[in-house]
Amino acid sequence: MTVRKWGVGLKSAGDFRESQCSRKCFICGNMLQKIINLTVRDVRFPTSLEQHGSDAMHTDPDYSAVYVVLDTESGLKGFGLTFTLGKGTEIVVCAVQALAGLIVGTSLQDIVSNFRGFYRLLTSDGQMRWLGPEKGVIHLATAAVLNAVWDLWARAEGKVGPSYQAPMVTFTVSLRRPRLTTHCHCFPVASVEAARRHGESQEDEIYISDVITGEHLLCRVSIQDPKQIISCIDFRYITDVLTEEEALDILVKAKGGKQQREEEMLSQGYPAYTTSCAWLGYSDQQLKQLCTDALQNGWTRFKVKVGADLEDDIRRCRLIRQMIGADNTLMIDANQRWDVADAISWVTRLAEVKPLWIEEPTSPDDILGHAAISKALAPLGIGVASGEQCHNRVMFKQFLQASALQFVQIDSCRLGSVNENLAVLLMAHKFKVPVCPHAGGVGLCELVQHLILFDYICVSADLSGRIQATPVRCWSHQ
Repeated sequence: MTVRKWGVGLKSAGDFRESQCSRKCFICGNMLQKIINLTVRDVRFPTSLEQHGSDAMHTDPDYSAVYVVLDTESGLKGFGLTFTLGKGTEIVVCAVQALAGLIVGTSLQDIVSNFRGFYRLLTSDGQMRWLGPEKGVIHLATAAVLNAVWDLWARAEGKVGPSYQAPMVTFTVSLRRPRLTTHCHCFPVASVEAARRHGESQEDEIYISDVITGEHLLCRVSIQDPKQIISCIDFRYITDVLTEEEALDILVKAKGGKQQREEEMLSQGYPAYTTSCAWLGYSDQQLKQLCTDALQNGWTRFKVKVGADLEDDIRRCRLIRQMIGADNTLMIDANQRWDVADAISWVTRLAEVKPLWIEEPTSPDDILGHAAISKALAPLGIGVASGEQCHNRVMFKQFLQASALQFVQIDSCRLGSVNENLAVLLMAHKFKVPVCPHAGGVGLCELVQHLILFDYICVSADLSGRIQATPVRCWSHQ
């Protein structure tokens, strides 16, 4: 594991600690503290040893993360990450280091009082934007930094003082403990110590539970002042489909029935599915045992990895359909394996197992290709899902304009953190396309749970076609 730090010396920290905010709003106390240090860690897990996470394109993934910690003068910390698959994680670490100078030395108040401007500062640096703009390694680094900022903001709002270490698990709107549900069986949102480093001191351990708190702030702020949420979004390049005024109207209208939706989430949970039964590298024996265990635990929605061999895919999909029964839901995921024509013919052969969707059938950049696949598969009742490697809100805008997706899969670490995901949630709502986030990697399921709860409670008010992934098997690597 690599640990890198970027910091500045304090000149008048006491002045910041004693300052009082004149605004009667959320900015006070910890909000005035300067960010004095950024630490970035390269964290990797050997998931490839047992083929966890394997698919047709990524045959030996080592689930990894670039883990960012922001330190303030008061001792309050913010934690964020972005997800990687092993090799190359060190490159994202270098990109985070390059961005560090734009955040170290600023106060949280400076950032959140003009969050749109700060987002643009990170994504539009005159030299570094050449590495993107808003895509690739530099955007993964941006997500890690901004995820840490959102977490720091939530902690500053949740409890004053450097001793506050536990994630904030309450909303001002009273949503105390959100759940995922598989059907009759509910799984609470995880606070999994999934990234604990072995053989190191207690003080230096890393906890994924530390990075799942920031998105809780979404409901806190949006319900009281939707304009504050809107001010976090960069609408540049998307105003032809969603204006700031339209976005605000969506949030204001969603206030109706909000309390009932909160109570529903607390009592019933959010629909969830599992991929943990059917990674491509698993044997039939593993698949059968894991399906049996999942069914006994109440799972009713399953995703299968496909794309390596057609006849083997047909056999495996028939097997899992037989295991789970006709009434349960099945999805298939090719992870960008095919050309457009191959995707259509391959999925047509798999139509007998009645998949709800085919995920990532072709190149994640081929918007018109996805549109052609969607049109061809519509008569079979099979939708197209994609987005885990969709670079930014502009690409999502075009996917929606082209009617290329029936399920939008945002990613909490591929897009520019909460800020850019908010833009996509609002656009998806306008186009009436359900959001089913990509997850399953280090910290992803924990992060996107808060985004989908925000989507349901504060944006869409609709659960139709919406389900969320849960990484049961991968938690065993904590």
